[in-house]
Amino acid sequence: MGLLTIGAFAQAARLTPKALRLYDALGLLPPAAVDPESGYRLYEPAQLDQARLISRLRRIGMPLAEIRTVCGLDPAAAAKAITAYWQRVTADTEARGQLATLLVDDLSGGGTTMSGTVSFHSAVRCETGAGRDSNEDAAYASERLLAVADGMRGLGGAAASAAAIDAVKLAESAADPLSALAAAVNEADRAVREAATDEHQPITTLTAIVCAGSRLALAHVGDTRAYLLRDGELTQLTQDHTYVQTLVDQGRLRLDEAAAHPQRALLVRALGARGQQVEIDLALRTALAGDRYLLCSDGLSAVVDRAALRDALTAAADPEQAVQRLIELAYAAGAPDNIACVVADVTEAG
Repeated sequence: MGLLTIGAFAQAARLTPKALRLYDALGLLPPAAVDPESGYRLYEPAQLDQARLISRLRRIGMPLAEIRTVCGLDPAAAAKAITAYWQRVTADTEARGQLATLLVDDLSGGGTTMSGTVSFHSAVRCETGAGRDSNEDAAYASERLLAVADGMRGLGGAAASAAAIDAVKLAESAADPLSALAAAVNEADRAVREAATDEHQPITTLTAIVCAGSRLALAHVGDTRAYLLRDGELTQLTQDHTYVQTLVDQGRLRLDEAAAHPQRALLVRALGARGQQVEIDLALRTALAGDRYLLCSDGLSAVVDRAALRDALTAAADPEQAVQRLIELAYAAGAPDNIACVVADVTEAG
């Protein structure tokens, strides 16, 4: 059998000519030849197996960048790569399922909802990383507010994180926690911008939770994080606003690649950044009996995996023990960055 036109090849492979042109442009499936006069792509019948493999991998949602790698492997290695990919998809689906369950509980008032006013019983630590000569992290905890900020190293980062924490304290006494917290974070953004000079523009991340009545308001900008431990399951409540996380969301980077990416700390959102007013992630939650929250900087989350975080939070009898154990884990992993950490249990106020 001779060469197949792109139309005939597409029909045999159950693909569209548009898909074949995309795969050619990406180097996934270049044609065997191109007609010098018409410019038509021509394919060998032997290329059908690879075309069908690409099609099947696309149907399970594999990113094109990863498909390129799989197509270059022998069958046994390709099978292992597909298995590893699907394990990541399953884990991500499970995490999204947990978030969906939490959202349904919050919207429907499910779970063991506190009947009156809640408060936090918390512990807070802010430690300097190994080999660091300065600490730009800041952390704060009270009966109504939890907050962690991480300023850029140097360039007024310590002042920026401190200003952010001070600003969100304005929301501690608010009856409407979500709107008050949003206003407080915008005030924090303004305060950090005003600290800029001609030479330096300080920036900081910020993650904060305020309680009022039986509701909790969450505000988040940057790559500090908030986690919830509920019924033995640890769920990340925030999404990192980083360049690398954007690549992961777009399917251009695997999670295991993201952890070692040289630009993993490059922020796409931060308080004080030049340009438009900061975009804030906001959420309103229902307080549930037995909930334990962790807010931390990437000095903890970047070096201690989620399983170890969960084990430490589950085993600790109180927030003080949990914080101590988390700090120990960060130092055991080398503590290359500063570590801000707040652990809080939700309790009914007396």
